[in-house]
Amino acid sequence: MNWGKSIVLVFVLFAGFIGTMVVSMSRQRIDLVRDDYYQDEIAYQQHIDRVANAARLTNKVPMTYLADTQEVAVFLPASLRKGTLLFYRPADRVQDFKVKIPQDHTARQLVSTKGLLKGHWRVQFTWSDGQRDYYTEQELFL
Repeated sequence: MNWGKSIVLVFVLFAGFIGTMVVSMSRQRIDLVRDDYYQDEIAYQQHIDRVANAARLTNKVPMTYLADTQEVAVFLPASLRKGTLLFYRPADRVQDFKVKIPQDHTARQLVSTKGLLKGHWRVQFTWSDGQRDYYTEQELFL
């Protein structure tokens, strides 16, 4: 084999490699964290205020994973008027789900994790006492 054929063979193999990479990359599913992230960015100051309000609380909101019963226990503040728990999975937003806290809540809210996939989750708790909004989150590894 002479030099000309070798160079052409190298270019053909390189072009095949690049073509294979382009096809495999175009088939990857890329999830945005949110579909409306531009509007979310504009309202981000409200989120900063919620986090600051929660940081000023003397009684923090503890969240505990109970491995034996496969549940997350959230100890709710007494001043809570409305709230939501968001189970956020960074790897796959299709798995995310919300749990609304009922008006007649008890001091401890239990959420089952039996149907959740193993891996990394964030439990995000947003609540209001009627005057201020609060936000806290905790990492959860199943």
